Amino acid sequence: MRTIHAYLVRLLLLAPCLVPLSWLGMPPIAHPATPEEIGLKIATESRARDDGFGNFMAKQAMVLRNKQGQESRRQLRVKVLEVAGDGDKSLMVFDEPRDVKGTALLTHAHKQEADDQWLYLPALKRVKRISSSNKSGSFMGSEFSYEDLSPPEVEKFTYRYLRDEPCGDLTCTVSERFPVDKKASGYSRQVVWQDKDALRTWKVEYYDRKDAHLKTLTIGKYQQYLDKYWRAGEMNMVNHLTGKSTVLTWSDYQFRTKLKERDFSKTGLKRAR
Repeated sequence: MRTIHAYLVRLLLLAPCLVPLSWLGMPPIAHPATPEEIGLKIATESRARDDGFGNFMAKQAMVLRNKQGQESRRQLRVKVLEVAGDGDKSLMVFDEPRDVKGTALLTHAHKQEADDQWLYLPALKRVKRISSSNKSGSFMGSEFSYEDLSPPEVEKFTYRYLRDEPCGDLTCTVSERFPVDKKASGYSRQVVWQDKDALRTWKVEYYDRKDAHLKTLTIGKYQQYLDKYWRAGEMNMVNHLTGKSTVLTWSDYQFRTKLKERDFSKTGLKRAR
């Protein structure tokens, strides 16, 4: 998934107006660029930098925490396949605990059309299609929605630069992205913090359709794979309305495995292992 990482589209934005793009290795814009123009150029470059990873598999630990601090834990496996000319395909399979073992989410992302998602529920022995109206709903009781688990393709957003500011030892640009199809998203906008050096996303604020600050995602523990591709080791989503949170911890990344298209088919979802 470009990932719930590349799952989170890299939106490194520069200062508006006359700021050059040469430090990104990009040709300067011929006329004074608007924040929107710069945002689109940077989003396109961010996607290009993640092209070519092929596929990967990883393990994931999910910790759900309520307002009182009580926790429940789950173990998953994630598989992702890069698709030329379209969005990525991903498969998430629960291994633990027993009551959710075998539950699987299959996502076929698309650059412009609505993403396709199916959820296999072993207790019911059936595959449920996730409709567009339900994609803002909670994924398996977590603070991540189905929408959050789809890679935010460049073409599905418009962009606007806001400012630069320090983020730890790095300098981050802060920008907004707005869904092109407002009816298909549970969010009116997202505010993204991303470092200039490696185009890594460190924080995303999600605003609901009434423009209230609903959730915040913080990302960290990045590692680089194949000397090119950055992947996060931890993602923490906090729901400001409920006080609940969900932490995803990623481990055991394996790139360019023997994954095939058939491993991401709806018909094979019941047999996901």
